[in-house]
Amino acid sequence: MTIGHFIDGTLAGRRVFAILFMLLLALTSSVAMPTSLHAKESAMSKPTVVLVHGAFAESSSWNRVIAKLQAKGYPVIALANPLRGVQVDASYLSSTLATIEGPVILVGHSYGGTVITVAATGRRNVKALVYVSGLAPDVGESAAGLVGKFPGSTLGPTLAPPVTVADGGKDLYILQEKFHAQFAADLPPAEAKLMAATQRPILAAAFDEPAGAPAWKTIPSWFLYGSLDKNIPPAVHAFMAQRAGARKAVEIKGASHVVMMSHPDALVNLVDAAASGSQERAGDP
Repeated sequence: MTIGHFIDGTLAGRRVFAILFMLLLALTSSVAMPTSLHAKESAMSKPTVVLVHGAFAESSSWNRVIAKLQAKGYPVIALANPLRGVQVDASYLSSTLATIEGPVILVGHSYGGTVITVAATGRRNVKALVYVSGLAPDVGESAAGLVGKFPGSTLGPTLAPPVTVADGGKDLYILQEKFHAQFAADLPPAEAKLMAATQRPILAAAFDEPAGAPAWKTIPSWFLYGSLDKNIPPAVHAFMAQRAGARKAVEIKGASHVVMMSHPDALVNLVDAAASGSQERAGDP
C-alpha cells in the first residue's frame, strides 16, 4: 500500500497528511537553521579589515593578502587611497569607516600608515592598527621628516621629474626602470615591471603635510617591515614601533618595501593577532 492510498480524501487522511507535513517541516528546520545561524555568527565574529595602500602603489598590491584573509572569513575592503594629501586622504578613509558596521582593523602600507594614523583618531569602531612598512607619525610630523629621521632611504634619486597637475600641484612617480630595485626588489622582475606601469602618483605636498593627533596613542598597533626597505629605513620602522608601544613588531629579513606582497602570510598572521587583541580590548571594562 502506498502513501497515496493511505492519505486519501477523508478527514482522517487529511489529518495524517497534516501531521506528516509538520514533522517534515520540523525536521528540516532543526537541521538547516543551526547551520545558517552558525555561518552568520561566524561571519559576524570577524572584524572588517580595511587595507590602505601608499604612494607608488594601488589596491591590487593587496591581492595575495586579500585572498588569504577572505579564506579565513574576514570581510575585506581595499581602499583606493586618493594620495592627494594627509587630511584629504584621511577624510576619505574616515567617510568609508563610517559606513562599516562592527569592529575594524586598519592596515596601512607606507604613506598609507600616515592616513590610517589620522583617520582612526576618534573612530570607536577601529580596534587595531597594523603598519606594513608604514609610517606612524606623531602630531605635527610629516612623512618626509619622519623618513629622514634616520639615514638609508634612496627614494629621492629614483623619482621621475614631477608632473604638474591642473591646480598647480606636482605629482610624483618612481622611474619605471628603477622601480624594481627601489620598491620591490624581492619580487620577480616581470611583476615589478607591471607594478611600475600601474603605480599611482602622490602629490608632492602630501609628503610635507604635518599629521594630526595620532590614533596609535589610544589604539593598539602591530608593525611589519622588511630589513631591505629602501624607501623607509628599517631604523625608522623600529623607532616608530617602539614609540607606539606596538604589541608586536616583525622584521622580515631580506624583504623589500612591499613585504605584504613577498610575505603575505606574515601579514595575515599579524591581522589574526590584531583581531584577537581587539576582542580582548573590546571585553575590557
